[in-house]
Amino acid sequence: MAQASAHAQGQQHPIRLYLVVWAWLFVLSACSYFVDYFQLEGLLRYSLILLFMMLKAGLIIAVFMHMAWERLSLVYAILVPISAVLVFVAIMVLEADYTLLSRISFFSPGT
Repeated sequence: MAQASAHAQGQQHPIRLYLVVWAWLFVLSACSYFVDYFQLEGLLRYSLILLFMMLKAGLIIAVFMHMAWERLSLVYAILVPISAVLVFVAIMVLEADYTLLSRISFFSPGT
């Protein structure tokens, strides 16, 4: 009986959880800012910015969109297609480099 009334009211999460996540988002945003402040360049810069972006997005999705408390099947239904798209994008990036090199070698004038 107690479970039914708790379920009808909705699940309440402690405010401390949201404050901790907010603090982590602030720290990750500061780290992203420091990447620019210290003038990091090249692959390290882009890797760190993407890492901090993915961590922030993961925190937001897990806590504020309540994905951490959803059924595993719903999590898989959202994460598997996104993961597949990321894998296909990585394959296309590798293919684009090969295509560019092929075009340069076959269509360059005078060589």
